[in-house]
Amino acid sequence: MSVRVLLVDDHPIFREGLVAALEGEPTVEIVGEAATGEEALAQVARLTPDVVLLDLAMPGMSGIEVTRAVARDHPAVRVLVLTMQADDESLFAAVRAGAAGYLLKGAHRQEVLRAVGAVADGEAVFGAPVASRILAQLTGQGTGGADAPFPQLTDREREILDLVAQGLGNQAIAARMHLAPKTVRNNVSTILQKVQAADRGEAIARARSLGMGRV
Repeated sequence: MSVRVLLVDDHPIFREGLVAALEGEPTVEIVGEAATGEEALAQVARLTPDVVLLDLAMPGMSGIEVTRAVARDHPAVRVLVLTMQADDESLFAAVRAGAAGYLLKGAHRQEVLRAVGAVADGEAVFGAPVASRILAQLTGQGTGGADAPFPQLTDREREILDLVAQGLGNQAIAARMHLAPKTVRNNVSTILQKVQAADRGEAIARARSLGMGRV
């Protein structure tokens, strides 16, 4: 039997590309599409797919919230994340919410097909770049920890602060990290609070004094 898949992504062109890549495969049946988190949950309740192939960055309800709701209300439905967000914070938030797999956009068609089949069979699947980061965290080799600059920051916040210290503005950081400018702006505000900096300039000076911001 083929795996029944619901595609969830707010970019119609990307969804069209996924449909074109997957619909000719006899082991996969695309049963529906959704462009928002709210629409995704309605489609899950109506269609009961085997796998939800889900982006994290969407307007309204986020992919993390969708994953948590699906895991809670539809435990038989498996969530496979397919996203541009490669940071540790997004990865581990998705896993904690109940995602069965995590792939980065740009994964080859065969990798996506294998992952869809694997999570439908109850396995956990992570793309190679993601798996290496999970292993690094589990073995204590991640970028965080007490020895890292500003250990009170998350990995994403530390990465953003490093780019701020390089002199990049919010728009440039958003483009570099594949995040929404509003997300970067909110993170910068949180960073200033956590490092107790009065403004962006003070945060840059303190970050550079600890070796951050080197290009």
